Amino acid sequence: MRPTRRLLLLVSLTVICAARPGAAQPSGDALARAVQSHYQQVRDFTASFEQAYVGGALKRRSVERGTVAIRKPGRMRWDYEQPEQKLFISDGTRMYFYVPADKQVRVSAMPEAGRVPTPILFLAGRGDLLRDFTVQEIAAPAGSVGARALRLRPVRPEPEYETLTLVVDGTTYAMRQLIVVDGQGGTSTFSFTNLRENVGVAESRFVFSMPKGVDVVTQE
Repeated sequence: MRPTRRLLLLVSLTVICAARPGAAQPSGDALARAVQSHYQQVRDFTASFEQAYVGGALKRRSVERGTVAIRKPGRMRWDYEQPEQKLFISDGTRMYFYVPADKQVRVSAMPEAGRVPTPILFLAGRGDLLRDFTVQEIAAPAGSVGARALRLRPVRPEPEYETLTLVVDGTTYAMRQLIVVDGQGGTSTFSFTNLRENVGVAESRFVFSMPKGVDVVTQE
């Protein structure tokens, strides 16, 4: 399964979110506030990632790996290296999705205000984790030693997902995993390693150079 550009956008903007403190909630409030406080200070980060997807009638599992770089506001780069090379870049204005094997580049504008999923609002400084989601602290996935997990269910229905689960380091609150459950029961789990925050990722990392000889599909 090839991940959609909208899913990558959703994941990118969730892991670099910054939110304001909100009203108290009955469950998960303390952890949500701690995560918010941490990511308010994150300007950029780089990491290695593994994306595992389980879905379809047979619940088959596929795994892809690569590296990611994200920078506020709205800059992101996902380099898929295994099992197939793919590249997703957002320069803050436009998004590019390139699959060399297909010799095709899909280009689209960043979503407009009012047409964006809740996590994107965080980049604009208008989101509020405790206002926009019902939050619940849950048990961290098996094997996640020293981690804590926060399940987010959007107050406003979102077409891209039903729940998000943030798995963070229990001490530093740095992101370890992001688990996205969609409306068809599919689950995408993004696991991050070698994560480095506030390293000063260069603007040039988010400039897309159009390859020669590819078909360009523009989607508005």
